[in-house]
Parts: sequence; structure tokens; C-alpha cells
Amino acid sequence: MLQGLDYLGVAVFAITGGLAAARRELDIVAFIFFASVTGLGGGTLRDVLLNAPVFWIANPNYLLVPFLAGLLTFYTAHYTEPHFRALLWADAIGLAAYAVMGAGKSLALGAPPLAAAVLGVMTATFGGILRDVLAGEPSVMLRREIYVTAAVVGSGVFVVLAVLGTSFWIAAIIGFVAAFLVRGGALLRGWGLPIYQRPT
Repeated sequence: MLQGLDYLGVAVFAITGGLAAARRELDIVAFIFFASVTGLGGGTLRDVLLNAPVFWIANPNYLLVPFLAGLLTFYTAHYTEPHFRALLWADAIGLAAYAVMGAGKSLALGAPPLAAAVLGVMTATFGGILRDVLAGEPSVMLRREIYVTAAVVGSGVFVVLAVLGTSFWIAAIIGFVAAFLVRGGALLRGWGLPIYQRPT
């Protein structure tokens, strides 16, 4: 079950990497590279911090996911306009899926609940950060709309439900929906947290 959610997170984030390459009008190799870095980055950070075997080294089948996602996006990105809006919504799906999956795998490997929730947030956000840096795009973390908070909500809800004994898929679905609704509300309504303003 965790592996299925893992593949989903990798695939959706890989597509956002391909869309970032489309915005830069890059070649097919760059599409695959962006898809790979974005799709695998968050999970790699999680596994390194957990001192666990890095998932795509332990199971090279994971490498096929961003490869295929990069190819698919190269040949279909022109059908999606505007690319940046599509990227944001695809990123919201990946963010929600990876927040839950990262927390779930961390719990399965014996991480304490709070640490698992934090690792879920890192898993969900790190690939997108790498994508934006490589593409020279303004980072989604620097936008005023809620981003990291959505991952915190999804990861936190999942961990709380899991600790309370809720079945994995029920906890995962509720956590995913919670994260996606928060991020979706931010995209549609401009939800944001209070920001610091220098005194005048």
C-alpha cells in the first residue's frame, strides 16, 4: 500500500518537473532530468535522514516512473495551458500524496510520531524546491499562498489518525484530502498566514 502511494507521489511530482522544463522550452533530456530530480528528491532526503536504503537504489523500478513521466510531459505539455497553473495544481496533488506517504513510511521504519510528521513535510516539499531552483522559477515556498502548511496539515492528520489506530487507507485518504483542500483553497482563494511587516 505504501509503495503504491509512493509511486503516485513520484509520478505526480515528476510531471511537475516536466512542466517546469516545458516552461523553459528545454530538450527531452532536460525533461527527464527535471522529472527525476523533482520526483525522487523528497523521498531521497527522507531516506537519508532515516538512515534507510534510498528507495530508488533499493528498487530501481522507481527510476522508470520519472523517465516515463518526463517523456509523457515532453509530448503532451503543449496541450496544457497555462503551464504554470497546471504545474501548481499537479504540485498540490503531489504535495498531498507525498506528505502522507513520507509520514507513513517514516512511521513504518520506526520514527516517533512527531518526527514522522516532520519527515512527511520534508518529503512533500523538497522535490518542489529543487525543481524551482533548477528552473530558475520563484519558489512556491516564497509565494504568499499557503504551501508548507498544507503539507503540515496532511502529514499531521495522517499521523494522528495512524497513532489512534485508524486503518492505513482511511488515515491516508483523510490526510491526503486535508492537505489538498488546504493547498487548493490557497490557490483558489489566496489563503495565507499573517506575514511579518517591518515597522514603519
